[in-house]
Amino acid sequence: MSKHILLVDDDVLLRRSLAFNLSQTDYRVSTAATAEEAIEIARHSRPDLVLLDIALPGMDGLEALRRFREEWHVPVILLTARRRELDQVVGLELGADDYVTKPFHLDVLLARIKAVLRRSVVPAPSPTKLTPLTVGDLVIDPPAHIVSVAGKKVDLSPREFDLLYTLALDAGRVISTEDLLERVWGAEYVGEPQVLYVHIRWLREKIEANPDQPSRILTVRGIGYKLEPHRAG
Repeated sequence: MSKHILLVDDDVLLRRSLAFNLSQTDYRVSTAATAEEAIEIARHSRPDLVLLDIALPGMDGLEALRRFREEWHVPVILLTARRRELDQVVGLELGADDYVTKPFHLDVLLARIKAVLRRSVVPAPSPTKLTPLTVGDLVIDPPAHIVSVAGKKVDLSPREFDLLYTLALDAGRVISTEDLLERVWGAEYVGEPQVLYVHIRWLREKIEANPDQPSRILTVRGIGYKLEPHRAG
């Protein structure tokens, strides 16, 4: 059965052309010009994925993202015209699965759609099979999805958790940017490090005493990152 994609954008020409191109690749497409209209469509026909513009009239894309995640738990790819908006989204931890910056090539968007749909259908290994890790005073418990630093619980988004756990598996060793992208996001993201840089920044804000002078997640210039054991002095 064809996957149902809900496209939400107030640009009439973009909506029409993108809906046509997506339907040509065997997706079932519904379109909406506003978040309110999109929510009404989702109530009658749950989408498998939402393509959501941030700058919408009425209810904005950020509030719509929250509604889609809370009510339907569907993956969402944001369509954004400015990098600044991406920072806002990740900073608020609203849970977007991906973003595409306008203007974009259709092939790029199709690759992202396939990657997100694949991740939503084929889940990552069950957390119950993953071993709790201790790196200095940092403790990561995958079955409970809990991270603590010096005994204090830290709230992480699912992607931040996956990134930190991946770094912890090879604590003290440098992991290349490309390897981190492939292991945490998938092979489609190799060569596009911006998403990693953003998540590293927010991880540091949550687990570092001074995010501007990190002592846990260290940058190895030109190569990647490593997680170093740290104990409160």
